Amino acid sequence: MAQILVVDDSSTVRAEVGDFLKKNGLDVALAVDGRDGLTKLKGDPSIKLVVSDVNMPNMDGLTMAEKIRSELGNTAVNIIMLTTENSPIMKERGKAAGIKGWIVKPFKGDAVLATFKKLVGA
Repeated sequence: MAQILVVDDSSTVRAEVGDFLKKNGLDVALAVDGRDGLTKLKGDPSIKLVVSDVNMPNMDGLTMAEKIRSELGNTAVNIIMLTTENSPIMKERGKAAGIKGWIVKPFKGDAVLATFKKLVGA
């Protein structure tokens, strides 16, 4: 059972973020796009935090976040975007979907580790 779900279409980013979190004692699941992320979240109720890219094939991260809140009715899971996008319009859409944070790549694990642990209750 995972505490954190990392959703990114880049295998490099998934590995970098996932490996960093695992090395720091967190349980991690990985998903290749928003559609895969929704499926993984449905199947694992122990996930407390979703860290997602925005731009992905099949389903982007913002649409996934909106579906987590609406279709799954999950308002408890924390969602953070990890993306190259820095558009105020996208950030507003994310805020409306209940996204807790917006991190612009590259991923700096040491800077966010304490926050991530707090969000999963670790």
